[in-house]
Amino acid sequence: MRNITIIGAGIVGIATACYLRRDGHAVTVVDQRPPGEYCSFGNAGILSPGSIVPQSMPGVLRKVPKYLLDPLGPLTVRWSYLPRATPWLLRFLASAERSRVEKTADALLPLTGKTFDAYDPLVRHAGVSDLIRKTGYVVVYERDESYRGDAFAWQLRRDRGVEIEELDAAGIQRRVPSLAKIYERGLYLPEQGYVANPERLTKALAAQFERDGGSILRREVRDIKLAPHGPQALETDAGPLPVETLVVCAGAHSGELAAKLGEKVPIEAERGYHVMYSDPRIELPLPVSSAEGKFFVTPMEMGVRIAGQAEFAGIYAAPDYRRADVLAKHMQRMFPDVSMADTTQWMGRRPSMPDSMPVIGPSAKAPNVYYAFGHGHIGLCGGAPTGRVIADLIAGRPPAFDVSPFRIERFS
Repeated sequence: MRNITIIGAGIVGIATACYLRRDGHAVTVVDQRPPGEYCSFGNAGILSPGSIVPQSMPGVLRKVPKYLLDPLGPLTVRWSYLPRATPWLLRFLASAERSRVEKTADALLPLTGKTFDAYDPLVRHAGVSDLIRKTGYVVVYERDESYRGDAFAWQLRRDRGVEIEELDAAGIQRRVPSLAKIYERGLYLPEQGYVANPERLTKALAAQFERDGGSILRREVRDIKLAPHGPQALETDAGPLPVETLVVCAGAHSGELAAKLGEKVPIEAERGYHVMYSDPRIELPLPVSSAEGKFFVTPMEMGVRIAGQAEFAGIYAAPDYRRADVLAKHMQRMFPDVSMADTTQWMGRRPSMPDSMPVIGPSAKAPNVYYAFGHGHIGLCGGAPTGRVIADLIAGRPPAFDVSPFRIERFS
């Protein structure tokens, strides 16, 4: 068994730690924040085996100007950051080629498709199975034209076995009676679901990991001390921390760490926002997504959350809560009876790759390093499946599916 150090206490890092500890390894998680208090705190909570469609799709270039000019649109770029974002954005646009999209969907299917199966042993062991809700979700369109424009994306899912039920306006109202009667088309995906509290899930798994003998250290990783075979120690704010085997699960900061190891990756902190309604006074039986607005509204044990937006401004720029205000306007249009009496706003940083695929697998340069980051919009969904794959790789077991499409060398 090995001594393994994981950088990152988000859902990917904690799920990886749990699976490695189940194999009997001595596992230490290092993060400057408590578990689940970064990107894993405020996401939409969606567990979607059908999340196989990349963000960059054919025709996306035509849509970008409209998104940027629409004050209620899902995309914004801070103009001062545009020169730094341009290389990533060009890679993103190149990923929209149809054959590349097909390959991405094929690669993501066995990863996201295992989300419920991979979480099940972890949540049962931690006593939080109640957080996993397999309710399905509804996707709605205000205009039939928009639905037809997404035909390729829905066909990608259908061709790969994702169950989809089409809804007319009456069918949408039967599924979600509190929705405004403004939606022409909808789809119900019965095999999908959500987490009722993503932060509590991460913290509960972290607590169980510690009860099982794992260690979590609150430290800031400032540098990596290298030896000929790879990392020898982490330089932290509390002094050096020796390393035998290292797993990088540091979300949007993973690119900085990979660069220290001589492996540069095109990762962006794609910033998203949420508004939390703790007393919404509406009934929401399952998550609802606006396909045109690119956001989810999810029922949670703390109330109802609307989450979305894609803002490019870098990791360290201050939040622009006007983006959360946009979500609040969408919420009022979607659910006219929602109560605004008690709301909070939040911003998080998705670790996004231009091809919409995470980096999972061994380093190409250091034999004692593994990577598990860059999940973008599917971090919660991909957390436990990724952790199980990393545990298999470290144990020398063949993973349940081909991980070569996720290798870090694809950017060389």
